[in-house]
Amino acid sequence: MSALPAAPQAINVATSDAADLRGRSRLRLLLAYGLGDAGTGMAASLIGFYLFIFYTAAAGLPAWMAGLVLMLARLWDAINDPIVGWLSDKTRTPWGPRLPWLIGSALPLGIAMALMWWLPPGDLWVRFWVFVAISVLANSLYTCVNLPYAALAAELTTNVNLRTRLNTSRFTGSIIAGLVGIVLGGLLLRDHDNPANYWRMGVFSGLIITVCTLLCAWGIAPMARQCQQPTSERGSTRRLLKRVGGNGRFLRVLGLYLLLWCALQIMQTAALIFLPVVMHVPEGWSNWILLPFQISTLVGLQIWTSVSHRQGRIRALHWGAGLWITSCVGAMLLIPLDAAIAPLGSLDNGLRLAALVGVILLVGLGASTAYLIPWSLLPDAIDADPEKPAGQYSAWMVFTQKICISFALFFFGNLMSFSGYVASRGMLQPDSALLAIRLCMGIIPAVLVVLGLVVMRRWPEKGLHLQPHPTAP
Repeated sequence: MSALPAAPQAINVATSDAADLRGRSRLRLLLAYGLGDAGTGMAASLIGFYLFIFYTAAAGLPAWMAGLVLMLARLWDAINDPIVGWLSDKTRTPWGPRLPWLIGSALPLGIAMALMWWLPPGDLWVRFWVFVAISVLANSLYTCVNLPYAALAAELTTNVNLRTRLNTSRFTGSIIAGLVGIVLGGLLLRDHDNPANYWRMGVFSGLIITVCTLLCAWGIAPMARQCQQPTSERGSTRRLLKRVGGNGRFLRVLGLYLLLWCALQIMQTAALIFLPVVMHVPEGWSNWILLPFQISTLVGLQIWTSVSHRQGRIRALHWGAGLWITSCVGAMLLIPLDAAIAPLGSLDNGLRLAALVGVILLVGLGASTAYLIPWSLLPDAIDADPEKPAGQYSAWMVFTQKICISFALFFFGNLMSFSGYVASRGMLQPDSALLAIRLCMGIIPAVLVVLGLVVMRRWPEKGLHLQPHPTAP
């Protein structure tokens, strides 16, 4: 791989490193940074678990059409990532390059995210195009908040352990908010066919997104104004692309991120079909049984953060991926509940339910590596570039992720249609549909996780986890 070209002369700006913060100042930074992904994390969780169900059960779209909406929205979302990343790196204000994006996009994002759960009048094709338009708007605004926010982890500090702690705070906030989202879904979506329930959920989540984003901007403002900023970049778009494409570390982190998140997205989308259709879990229970996943993911974040500090991030990835693959195998072998009696109506049903919850807990522990490890490795790749354009690298990471996920969701929707699956309450699904749903919860994500481990062979960790730990607040 050819060496990256030398950076142009940096702009002379007085900077500070968040590793120098102590006491309440550091606590404020960590808490506020965690809030930045809380609102958007709740939105992502609700979209991941419920949007496909909303399109098929409440709006009446066939599975292939719902998958097409998700794919088109993701494709546009991916296209605008490099644009926002480039503009964010070029932004010059007294508040730094990132804060104005968070503050200016907070309220519009909350409104757009609420509208994603609105059922428009008209026939299926009218609804299809309205859903596409709203999704394009919401995802564009999501990028305007989330991408500059994500870039800050590499700019606030050069300390590896503090960067890991920032990402732990980020995804802790995201997963706790996702947990709240599942509770919200359990309370409001007792009937998956009622569009009014989805609208109430959307309004509530939109309000949370706006408030959390504004609180994050307020909390990180002192450091975000003075932290490391991108140097002035000159040259063509082709040169910038060549620079990103020539960063071997970045390409490996990117490959890992794509594979793990495609695996997680497929499992998330399939989960609320797998539980009632394959496992015969009552619909009212299906919403709540996702809680163990969020809780174990939250616990997994703390475990893998600790392992990263002591054994290194790649060791944490290997251990977490092993649990994830084991849980995927378990999902293929689970025995469905007896639908004729309540889930706890017999010892046999109770044991089957316990086995299901056990697999869900393992999935959460393992899948938490998809949140933590790629983003904790990304700053290493950015540091390998003399210009350190964190916005560009974050943009390309999210851009390619969304491209892959869009095709993964389109693949899922078409797989469901081709397998004979029909979104209709109480309908007996064909064996081909049951097998396809199991594959999306088992073999397919397991293969993707294994490929992620292959990509990260011989990563140059070189004891970076042995850097002195930043003093706890």
